[in-house]
Amino acid sequence: MRTASALTLVLMVGLPLSCRIPPAVTAPPSESLQSVSPFPVGVAVGSDLLEKDRAYRAVVLKEYGSVTPENAAKIECLHPQADRFDFLDFDRIVAFALENGKRVHGVALIWHDSSGLEWLKDFQGDTAAWERMFKTHIQTVVGHYRGKVRSWDVVNEALNDDGTLRMDDDSATDHLGSIWARHLGTDYIARAFRYAHEADPGALLFYNDFNLKDAAKPAKIEAVVAMAEDFKRRGIPIHGLGMQMHIGVSADDDGIVGGMRRLATTGLLVHISELDILASDWKKDAGLAYSDELQQRQSDKYRFIAQAYKRSVPPRQRYGITVWGVGDAVTWINSNFGLQDWPLPFDRDYRRKKAYDGFLEGLKR
Repeated sequence: MRTASALTLVLMVGLPLSCRIPPAVTAPPSESLQSVSPFPVGVAVGSDLLEKDRAYRAVVLKEYGSVTPENAAKIECLHPQADRFDFLDFDRIVAFALENGKRVHGVALIWHDSSGLEWLKDFQGDTAAWERMFKTHIQTVVGHYRGKVRSWDVVNEALNDDGTLRMDDDSATDHLGSIWARHLGTDYIARAFRYAHEADPGALLFYNDFNLKDAAKPAKIEAVVAMAEDFKRRGIPIHGLGMQMHIGVSADDDGIVGGMRRLATTGLLVHISELDILASDWKKDAGLAYSDELQQRQSDKYRFIAQAYKRSVPPRQRYGITVWGVGDAVTWINSNFGLQDWPLPFDRDYRRKKAYDGFLEGLKR
């Protein structure tokens, strides 16, 4: 008869997604990313995998202290029809987190990439009707999770890389517009934060965006900082800034450090909100081999991100680092961008990689 301790070992082993009953092996090391880190380390998760894949679940339980819904909190999942909300998937993630002492960070209450949602695209009404719908969406979602979700990315990716507000599509400048800005005006971001705060005064509220690396896109990061400072002057409840980190192994270190430091000058919390590091450097190459050299460069970059965050952001402002996915088998990178890549600390079988070792070392030092 199998003992309880042996059963525990079975549940913690990593196997491919197609194999649901892992064999017993020796126990993994007790050290984990979260256990060595001086700040929260989180991961983006899916509800189905948490429930159905024991290897996936075991990694989340052992390694991470915070969870973010990868998709379940986006408007197309939570609000699939104008008159219907669907909380099932996000509820399952929140229940898992509360049962296991994990912090929950909600994402993308409002973001520009929502116009593909049919009911939203076809929504009819004047400015007042759009405002009611906008407020209802935010407050229904935040209110449903009041006291359970610790923090939210209230608005996501509202700015172009030149620092201007996303408004209309413009192919000449490669600007992607925002249905929210077009219908609600240029100050809709501030109102989103007010509505979220009214629904849960205890939640921490973040603005989240990509390309906030100081050297690469100085206009964008300066626009984010200016917006944060403006909100503080006006009494708009904003508590933090999310710095997405979907980068390649050749990403500029000085730019990353500069971006972290610039965001920290606001005095707000700084969250490395979406970390994955591409061995391919965003180049499409179906024949790319995950060589020892690439694995080492990736490991070095994970180490650098952890160390740079500690050097650049004061302890009281560190909201943590969130890795965008549990293992290479379920990364969004390959399916969304048609790439061949291995961007996460765990491989397709949820085994620790060199990237994990570098990240662990960076968190410890």
